[in-house]
Amino acid sequence: MKQSIVHIALVVKDYDEAIEFYTKKLKFDLIEDSYQPEQDKRWVVVAPPNSTGTSILLARASKPEQEKFIGNQTGGRVFLFLNSDNFWRDYKEMTSKGIEFVREPKKADYGTVAVFKDLYGNLWDLLELNSDQTAPSIDPNHPSFNRGA
Repeated sequence: MKQSIVHIALVVKDYDEAIEFYTKKLKFDLIEDSYQPEQDKRWVVVAPPNSTGTSILLARASKPEQEKFIGNQTGGRVFLFLNSDNFWRDYKEMTSKGIEFVREPKKADYGTVAVFKDLYGNLWDLLELNSDQTAPSIDPNHPSFNRGA
């Protein structure tokens, strides 16, 4: 059997401000933005440039109980991991665009990493893996499982 995760839903307050953040500040590509009349919502998908993996579905909160999770989908832990082919290039560009880093860059055994907030406060890792590394394994003892605020 072969399966993969196609999209991860990220609860947002407003489609357009979320699109603006992800496409202008993070330079993600807008993959799709289409209106779904049967549910009176939009299907908005973004992904990092040249990415072939999982994309993000920007899902506007449609109920009061969803609104309380905007910016806190994981209880304050790092939520998403953005791997870069050039950490320092992306770090400098992101800071120049006003993206707030809540943990300064550090060298780890698997690569270079820093933690930043998205427009709603969700925590992300910006990381560049060492050339001998693949993406962190799904191992609860791996350092990526122990990070987070």
